[in-house]
Amino acid sequence: MSLSRRDWLRQTVTAAAGFCTSGASWADPERTAPANEPVRLGVIGTGVRGKYLIGNLPCAFRVVALCDCATSRMDETLRPKGDFAPLLARFCETDAGTCARYLDYRRLLDRERLDAVVIATPDHHHVLAAMHALQAGLHVYLEKPVSVSIREGRLLADLVRKTGRVLQVGSQQCTMEVNRFACEFVRTGGIGRVTQVDLPNYPGPLAVPALPEEAVPPGLDWDLFCGPTPTRPHNTRLWVKDMFKVDGLLWRGWDLFRDYSGHMMTNWGAHSVDMVQLALGKDDTGPIEIEDRPGKDLRASWKAHWASKSPGPVDDREQRFWPVVMRYADGVELRFVHDPDHVVFHGAKGRLRMRRNFFETDPPDLVKNRPDPKLAEAWKGAGHVARPHLQNWLDSIRTGSVLNAPIEAGHRTATICHLANIARELARPLRWDPKSERFTNDADANALLDRPRRKGFELPV
Repeated sequence: MSLSRRDWLRQTVTAAAGFCTSGASWADPERTAPANEPVRLGVIGTGVRGKYLIGNLPCAFRVVALCDCATSRMDETLRPKGDFAPLLARFCETDAGTCARYLDYRRLLDRERLDAVVIATPDHHHVLAAMHALQAGLHVYLEKPVSVSIREGRLLADLVRKTGRVLQVGSQQCTMEVNRFACEFVRTGGIGRVTQVDLPNYPGPLAVPALPEEAVPPGLDWDLFCGPTPTRPHNTRLWVKDMFKVDGLLWRGWDLFRDYSGHMMTNWGAHSVDMVQLALGKDDTGPIEIEDRPGKDLRASWKAHWASKSPGPVDDREQRFWPVVMRYADGVELRFVHDPDHVVFHGAKGRLRMRRNFFETDPPDLVKNRPDPKLAEAWKGAGHVARPHLQNWLDSIRTGSVLNAPIEAGHRTATICHLANIARELARPLRWDPKSERFTNDADANALLDRPRRKGFELPV
């Protein structure tokens, strides 16, 4: 495991009162700026997550431009209502009045003088937008999951290393002190030799269905939304997320469909796998065997745990709900098999159960010196709190300090999630070489490491 995430004791989260103070001078001599000058930021993607990130920004950032293929999303950001009004109050008082607006982030990168970008688009735009920003010399905060395919994630990680820019993956649990303490406790033998890790059995994505064509709303560039994926007739269900219900389900839009996302496996799964990789010291590697297990009573499990997040299975043959078991070279099993919201580490001395900002051990007295409960206070909220994680990115930009969620770790996490979905799709055991990032026994599986990209949205390699 790389030092960047192992040595959690070196990482401290700046107190809330310090978020509006400037840090040291810029570390990169080619991009020096006085410490009292703001970091000029563009925000690409102004949906729910983009708004939360703007509202969580340290005051050292100045948002100079917004970008979204739907002008309505930018309007809602500049003139927020409801729960977003207090969240974006400071932004509206300071930066909103002078923000430039763009439909196409490529125009934003061409025309604006920026230092950094936040990327909070749907997943299928993550890598291309990040690569273009890196090539423009910008630092990047990229929402998780890193990618929609394993190959594009590797290409992005290689480009980060080549350009020397600072890319933070938006997995804020990697900065949460409680989680980092628990991971370090496991990694250093606190529960003894780990033999098994149980994770929730996150559903995989659906194929894009044949939906009736609807008129494209004013202000939406539908071609830009499709981006590298095949163009198809517009339908609101394909892209609008968390805005309406379908058959009682709060509809997740693009997050449901394989063209645009890996669904819950890459969405929530990325948070859990991040913790597993960190705790096992495997941020630069991955499993060597992947096997899906035919499902049993899938509909009952769906009703109990996933009915608010994903359309239900028709029967037990629906592979996107099947459990998946992976094995690392040292024999540790990673099991996407259970439904509660905890990750459970099984060791020779006992167990550790973890979720966001929380852990407990069995037996309870395994941990003698727990982290100060006050450290958890900075993360109180509805799961959208990212202030300390954004501060960690800012600190790394300005001083070269260690990132808590670097690209290699984020890519390896996304890879495990993709491996689970590929195993389900093919419904057979697979062997994986984490060094070459290829399957060793299956040409069909290797064909799924990448995806065709529509002309005009090719990766710049």
